[in-house]
Amino acid sequence: MTEAMDDATCGSRYSKIEEDLVVLGESFGLGEVQACRFLPNGLMNGNWRLETAEGAFALKRIMDVPLPLARRNLAVLTELANAGVPVGRPRAAASGETVVEVEDRGYCLTPWMEGSHRPGTELTLDQVGDLGALLGQIHRSLNDGRTARLLPASPEQVSALVTAPAVAHAEADRFLALIVGLDGPTAFDTEVARALGERKMLLDKYSSERPVGEVAPGPVGWTHGDVQHRNVLWRDGKITGVIDWDRIRVRPFGEEVARTATVQFGGEDGFLDLERTAAFVAGYRSVVPIPVPALADAVERLWWKRMSDYWQLVFHYDRDDHSCDHLFLPAERFLAWWTERREDVQEAFAAMP
Repeated sequence: MTEAMDDATCGSRYSKIEEDLVVLGESFGLGEVQACRFLPNGLMNGNWRLETAEGAFALKRIMDVPLPLARRNLAVLTELANAGVPVGRPRAAASGETVVEVEDRGYCLTPWMEGSHRPGTELTLDQVGDLGALLGQIHRSLNDGRTARLLPASPEQVSALVTAPAVAHAEADRFLALIVGLDGPTAFDTEVARALGERKMLLDKYSSERPVGEVAPGPVGWTHGDVQHRNVLWRDGKITGVIDWDRIRVRPFGEEVARTATVQFGGEDGFLDLERTAAFVAGYRSVVPIPVPALADAVERLWWKRMSDYWQLVFHYDRDDHSCDHLFLPAERFLAWWTERREDVQEAFAAMP
């Protein structure tokens, strides 16, 4: 390679990449790999931009899903590309496989798509509507035609377990006990302890308002699972690509609409942009006419999930993985904001096309 990868940037967990590139270049028929640049924005997998004799490509080391599942998802991606969804068509190796294994490491390759990741609050209302319509197109394409034939038939209903307040309380106490037992707590530990105290007060105050029932209303079908600004590429005001298809599975459509909006237009900023949320929902409903009650139920279930979940702390304290530490405190601010404005949030999600 004419440009070496920055090992200090990508860390020891990807230390084999230079060796693996020799095998990958031959398997995928890339010719000379001229440059390899680590992409630090991915949270769950390893990602690089490759400059090769065959052009520029996005290389992913698959770490977040089993390799057989990754192969299925890549086959789905090929059919989505055929249907006109803006995705990178996976490149097949000489063997015909879209996943190449080097020892115990699996990789896939797609053409490099030009564009940038734009936070939702930077988008115009027209662009927000386009994003909502694209999510609707994704849902329709995943559940129609050849794409649907690659996936098992989806059920008409899916369970949606609601975490009991006592369970959420106990998990907060578990993390507090871990922090108390630390020899030298950091500033992050101190902030987490404070935030957990506030979370426990919210749980006490709103436990009676948690969603009821363990079946989420439809429509139900195959979904992307993580449509948000890190996985959407924009160029010249248009969407050029949707990436990271590792989480394809059956969900209520309303669940993905609610999650996408709250991550895209809130969350890390500590509040939800209600005007953009309404424009996004209207765009989606112009393609998929989801009933308002189903969407309202999904929003309340997501609110309670955020109230009762501590996934960033699981990463930090249970897995010793600090890659998502920066997401915890903004999420706590957002939860407090959302809890105080649940009616306003519901009104935004009821927007009509």
